[in-house]
Amino acid sequence: MSSDEFDYGKDERLPSREVTQGAEKAPHRAMFRAMGFDDDDLSSPMIGVANPAADITPCNVHLDDVAEAALEGVDENGGMPIEFGTITISDAISMGTEGMKASLISREVIADSVELVAFGERMDGLVTIGGCDKNMPGMMMAAIRSDLPSVFLYGGSIMPGEHGGREITIQNVFEGVGAVAEGEMSNDELDEMERNACPGAGSCGGMFTANTMSSISEAIGFAPLGSASPPAEDEDRYEIARESGELAVEIVQERRTPSDFLSRASFENAIALQVAVGGSTNAVLHLLAMAAEAGVDLDIEDFNDVSARTPKIADLQPGGERVMNDLHEVGGVPVVLRELLEADLLAGDALTVTGETMAEAIERIDPPRIADLEADFLHTVDDPIHERGAIRILTGNLAPDGAVIKITGEDHLHHEGPVRVFEEEKDAMAYVQEGHVDAGDVLCIRNEGPRGGPGMREMLGVTSAVAGQGHAEDVALFTDGRFSGATRGFSIGHVAPEAYVGGPIAALEDGDTVTIDIDALELSVDLTDEEIEARLEEYDPEPAYDSGVLAKYGRAFDSAANGAVTNPGAVRDEPTR
Repeated sequence: MSSDEFDYGKDERLPSREVTQGAEKAPHRAMFRAMGFDDDDLSSPMIGVANPAADITPCNVHLDDVAEAALEGVDENGGMPIEFGTITISDAISMGTEGMKASLISREVIADSVELVAFGERMDGLVTIGGCDKNMPGMMMAAIRSDLPSVFLYGGSIMPGEHGGREITIQNVFEGVGAVAEGEMSNDELDEMERNACPGAGSCGGMFTANTMSSISEAIGFAPLGSASPPAEDEDRYEIARESGELAVEIVQERRTPSDFLSRASFENAIALQVAVGGSTNAVLHLLAMAAEAGVDLDIEDFNDVSARTPKIADLQPGGERVMNDLHEVGGVPVVLRELLEADLLAGDALTVTGETMAEAIERIDPPRIADLEADFLHTVDDPIHERGAIRILTGNLAPDGAVIKITGEDHLHHEGPVRVFEEEKDAMAYVQEGHVDAGDVLCIRNEGPRGGPGMREMLGVTSAVAGQGHAEDVALFTDGRFSGATRGFSIGHVAPEAYVGGPIAALEDGDTVTIDIDALELSVDLTDEEIEARLEEYDPEPAYDSGVLAKYGRAFDSAANGAVTNPGAVRDEPTR
């Protein structure tokens, strides 16, 4: 049944009827008429278009145009499009500052605000748009909570810049800072790189957090296949936006909601895609949070299980040289999904927002096979880059609830030796910038967790400085905070429990012998349980903030092992502090 054959005004399942139908709703309709809506609109499904457009990041600067195309798609398919806004934080601009503590909080604010508008205004469906890193999980979490028919729409990634005859991204600029400190690059060259790395609108171009989560939106079923890879300023991006608006109207008619297609299999598909392409460690946090919102039983150890059976087959930044546009030019995310499906590494019967199964959607798209492509950055499952996927979850007496590492180079990393402990990021950054780091060092940065930071800062500045000095694979760094999707090398994050709640990481002292063994999935210290407990007896940290939004969310965050959720209905275990 087409949209114009369906009488939405008589469909009592639609929330919008509460504000558009009946004589007693005349005051409500009067408000809508003030905004230019007419009788046809008021008898149509009300589709909210959640738009985080802002001039504070290239990731989101163009989203008004993307939203406009989505609004046109809704209108052309017989819907009543209503645009509303929400916030964003630029991770790249706040990186290395106290402001970075706002980043993870913004995920929660986005989810809360979109849920509130959809609920309060009695919307029938949603198109949720994402640009910068936390937009994507925040928007999908809002859709899961509201359980309205919802389509996720990515704003697209930035094209790579050019420097010295090669493609570069923001990752190269961050690493250039470390190279300057080491004397391996001049300030003039760094200046030239800075001016050429980001040529226009769109999210950071590598397989960093934004592109990881947009790719996952396809794998998990929240976005139509092929929608993640077109660049931000490509005409295809706006056609996808228009089609997303059209689809939103269709799924309202069919009453297809996130709870209809999200399942354990959907989340395992998302993890398989993440580990196959070397996606961001932040996706571990966000998928756990989304699963908690959806009531899907997903545990941090499940990432090890999926990674053990799923090889890494894409060589993209930060581990490789290629960017999202390179993947787009050979067929996009569906190329990888097809390879995984045909190797029985993807659940083909998992449902998607279009109503198709994943297998049916891939068959309809009919992307090329990797074996038939001349794409040196894509490998087949039979001839992978690594036999095991890129994500590992480490445990041990330093991380009883888990810690996360992404393998971007050598996959048999092992270290045993004394640790240098830093109480916050800036102290570690100063240590690195002053040239004290040498091969074999182990650095620990603590009190940067969800509650202790609060906000679980990303630390691309520190890891890039280490990499820029040539120590990406021979200096280990671990933290209860996070790393950027652009981080590469021997970097372990999300150590849980975090220091602030009395996790073992709080007991570490300079010189303690730490063992990191990627093959054995171990992060441990040469201390007995009794020694750790004795050191923690006097540990009683003060909160970093006692008022304002950081204090509020610092009290609300759950463990990184559970996705650092703040939604009380989604928290599985009470935090220990």
